[in-house]
Formats: sequence, C-alpha cells, structure tokens
Amino acid sequence: MAELITVDDPDDPRLGDYTGLTDVELRRRREPAEGLFIAEGEKVIRRAGNAGYAMRSMLLSAKWIDVMGDVIDEAAAPVYVVTPALAERVTGYHVHRGALASMQRRPLPDVATLLAPEQGSVRRIAVFEDIVDHANLGAAFRNAAALGVEAVLLTPRCADPLYRRAVKVSMGSVFHVPWTRLTSWPQDLALLREAGFTTAALCLSDRSITLDELVARRYEKLALVFGTEGDGLTPGALAGADAHVRIPMDAGVDSLNVAAASAVAFYATRIDPA
Repeated sequence: MAELITVDDPDDPRLGDYTGLTDVELRRRREPAEGLFIAEGEKVIRRAGNAGYAMRSMLLSAKWIDVMGDVIDEAAAPVYVVTPALAERVTGYHVHRGALASMQRRPLPDVATLLAPEQGSVRRIAVFEDIVDHANLGAAFRNAAALGVEAVLLTPRCADPLYRRAVKVSMGSVFHVPWTRLTSWPQDLALLREAGFTTAALCLSDRSITLDELVARRYEKLALVFGTEGDGLTPGALAGADAHVRIPMDAGVDSLNVAAASAVAFYATRIDPA
C-alpha cells in the first residue's frame, strides 16, 4: 500500500510535479524533458495504470481517498493528501476531479518498430501534421481508438498527446493507441511507402478524389494524413502523398474541424472485422 502523506505547504518540493499546470508552455517543455505526464481524474488515472504506466506520485483531496482506495493499495508511489485550496495554489486551477497522478513516460518506439510485422498486422494508421491544439489532438486519438486505427504518427511540431488536456479529452485513449513521433517530415512519408502503405492526404485540391472513391479502391494498408487546424497540410506533405482526398460537403461548408474530419475518415475506411 502507498504511503499517505498529508502536505500543508504549497511550496513543498515533493509537490513539484504538479506546480503550474495551467502554464502550457512551461509544461510542454518540462514534462517530456523530465519524463512525466499528469493524469487527471479517477478514470484517467486508472486507465494510465492499466496501460502499464508507472506512477510517480498521486495528489488527492481527502474525499477521494476511499474512491481511489484500490489504486492506493496497489501503488508503490507516495500519495500526497492536500486540501482543495492547497491543490489550487499548487496547480493554478480548481481541481474539479479531485485527483491527480504524476505518471512516468515510456520511451517512444521508432517508426519501423511500430509498423513491424511482429507487432501485428497494422493496416490503418493516422498521421497528424503540426496539430497544436491539445483538445483536437485528444479528440482525434479518441476517434482513432474507437474506429480501428492501429497506430498514430505525429510530426515533430505536433502537440503532446500526453499533455493533461489532451489526455483528458481523449478519456485516456492516448494510452491505448500505439504512437510515436516522426523525426524528419515530410521525408518520413517514404518510410510509410516502404512499409507498404498508401498515403492519403485529407485536403481540398484540384486532384482530390472523394472519400467514397478512396474507400472503393480498397487499399490493404492505408495511412490517412491530416493537417493543422488553420492552414491544413503543408505543400511538402501534399507533394509526398500518394492521393489527395476530400470529404464531400453540403450547404457551402468547405471543411470540418480536424477532429471531426478524422472521425468521418476513420469510420469510412475502417476494416470490416467480418
């Protein structure tokens, strides 16, 4: 059973993992460098643990001790018990869900390992280029988990899927979809081609086919590529893709939010289990 430690000083260094959680730029730099991420809320903490992430510590208000009792019993990390007011002073916001955990990151696999045959038959993957909004990225991961996407690749400038906001929006789905970062973009599109994938860029261009047309081609291994929220895919990504694909729109709408577009595309191209 983890040790329960009551803390009443917001400057206690043992709470360092939880300081300034609302400072996005600080946390984006700090968390990957220190090899940690923050799981917020009972369900997300449980899902992180079930996915095999090791706990560094937990921060709870007293009323959550019984709720998280089984997690506390199995944890080998300290559990810091604080008042809601102190939690707010440390984190910078009112912790509505009452429970936070600092979890240890795992090393990311390289692309070849993620797509290797020994990892199973990976046939549907998503590539996200420069998506910087954590909520959009979290929603896209949740879509991927729900709709049969077997791996996700992120370009170097993409947001961190393990940032607290992304994890929360994904409802912990980021823990269950294998993912990694590409190191050279868009040159790494060649790695997908070498692995047998057809790359389909979701975009509006003169050469775009409809999503229905893409589905009708019945590609065995397909990588769907999505661009950033504002400008869409970069010219280099568009030039390197095997196909350009659009989702037909009505009512004068030219595009969907990237998370919504990913859900439509994932559903349309999902592999029929039958």
